[in-house]
Amino acid sequence: MSTKQDLQIRRRTRLRYQLRQKAYGRPRLSVFRSGKNIYAQVIDDSEGRTLASASSLDKDLRDALKTGADKAAASAVGKLVAERALAAGVTQVIFDRGSYIYHGRVKALADAAREGGLDF
Repeated sequence: MSTKQDLQIRRRTRLRYQLRQKAYGRPRLSVFRSGKNIYAQVIDDSEGRTLASASSLDKDLRDALKTGADKAAASAVGKLVAERALAAGVTQVIFDRGSYIYHGRVKALADAAREGGLDF
């Protein structure tokens, strides 16, 4: 019997394989959400380097947010990571939702990143 963590690892691995096939050299916007916070990184897999990152723990956002675990925090992180990615010269990314369903906080982050200027 597979545990919940094993199933998450299988979903994440399957998704990242599909992303590598469709990326065409674009950086990956990776999302991680915990029970208390949400994190986003723009990663260049060819060099293994993080180009931009943002989280609900950043000093800019921590004071302005009520909590780091709601849709408002996710959209603020999405806008911030888009702003930092554009400053790093990245305009096109491929979205990596990890093992999470594209719903709720993950969707709010993606929509805010699109509004911030990232193309995916």
